Amino acid sequence: MEYILLAISAIFVNNVVLSQFLGICPFLGVSKKMSTAAGMGAAVTFVLTLATIVAYMLQKYVLNAFGIQYMQTILFILVIAALVQMVEIILKKMSPALYSALGVFLPLITTNCCILGVAIIVGNGVATETFDLLRGVVYAIATALGYALALILFSVLREHLELMDVPEAMKGTPIALLTAGLMAMAFVGFSGIC
Repeated sequence: MEYILLAISAIFVNNVVLSQFLGICPFLGVSKKMSTAAGMGAAVTFVLTLATIVAYMLQKYVLNAFGIQYMQTILFILVIAALVQMVEIILKKMSPALYSALGVFLPLITTNCCILGVAIIVGNGVATETFDLLRGVVYAIATALGYALALILFSVLREHLELMDVPEAMKGTPIALLTAGLMAMAFVGFSGIC
C-alpha cells in the first residue's frame, strides 16, 4: 500500500511539472503534437529510471561513504549525460527504428531538469534514510509517468486549441501558458488524495 500511495502522490499530487515546476522547457517545447509528447514521455521514463538507480548507488556507496556529498550535483549531471549518450549509442546499434523515433528527444533529455531534480530528491532521501532502492525506483517511475501524463494531456489541449478561435493576442505561447496554469490548478485538486 505504501508504494501505491507513493506512486499516486508522484503522478498526481506532486506532479513534477505541474506542482514542482521541473522540466518546463520540454513541457512547453515538445507538447505541440501528441506523437512528440508521447515519445518524449517514453524517453524520459526510461532515462529517469536508469538515472535514479545509478544516482542512488553513487549517493549511497560513493558520496555518503567518502563524505563528499557536496559533489552530488556535478556527479549526477555527468551520470545523466553519460546515460543519455549510452542509451543513444545502444539504440542506434540495436534498434535503428526506435533510435530514429526517439533520436530527436534523447539530446533534450540531457538538459531536462526533471531528471536531475528526481535524482537529487532520491539522493537526498538516501542521506536521510527516507528512500531505499525500491522506493527510489517506484518514485522515479511514477514521477516519469506523471511527467508523461502531464505532457500528453497538455499536447492534446494544445492540439485542440489550434482548432479554436483564440484571440490574436493570446495565440501561441500566451494561451499555452494560461492552459498550463489551469492544468496546474486542476492537479491541485488531487492534493486531498494522499
